[in-house]
Amino acid sequence: MSKFKINKSKCAGCGACVKVCPYGAIKIGKDGKAVIDEKKCQNCGKCKEACPFNAIIKK
Repeated sequence: MSKFKINKSKCAGCGACVKVCPYGAIKIGKDGKAVIDEKKCQNCGKCKEACPFNAIIKK
């Protein structure tokens, strides 16, 4: 289970997290916001570090 989640109200859909995820666990959803695939996420935290909007938070 992923320890991170996307705060949809802060996510701008910029894709910074998608680009840095080494596991391909993040994509931009139909709503234009990032979505974390909990099955692929390895909890490395690179997405959280890369997000310029602080939209990725620990659960």
